[in-house]
Amino acid sequence: MTQPDPSGTTPAQNAARLLLGSALIFAGVGHLTFARQEFQAQVPDSLPFDQDGVVLASGVAEIALGATLIGIPAKRRRTAGAVAAAFFVAVFPGNISQLLTHSDSLGLDTDTKRWLRLPGQPLLIAWALWSTGFFNKKGS
Repeated sequence: MTQPDPSGTTPAQNAARLLLGSALIFAGVGHLTFARQEFQAQVPDSLPFDQDGVVLASGVAEIALGATLIGIPAKRRRTAGAVAAAFFVAVFPGNISQLLTHSDSLGLDTDTKRWLRLPGQPLLIAWALWSTGFFNKKGS
């Protein structure tokens, strides 16, 4: 059995954290560049903000979260996981909006695909928390 590192996370958790951080950076870059219009389709019309501004801000936030997950000192990983999980909760209304408005983007061009995406958000939340040792016993 693998022993946890001093942060209380196992090598599998650390690999998952690095993968999640990398995915967030990639998605954030997409928000700012090649997928910018695609992400606008997920911004709920009910938000009182410019859709492009929301996409740009969330892209910057994703890049910052990804870089944090990759480079954060071990003693701050639980906090970073909680912040990443909160971010995934905050953007979930965009996934619901895309379903309700039947917006095609990011390959989600049917309601079935949009429905199937929804359970992915709780998995991202769990991934952020697990990979940063949020559920590990303190001091382990």
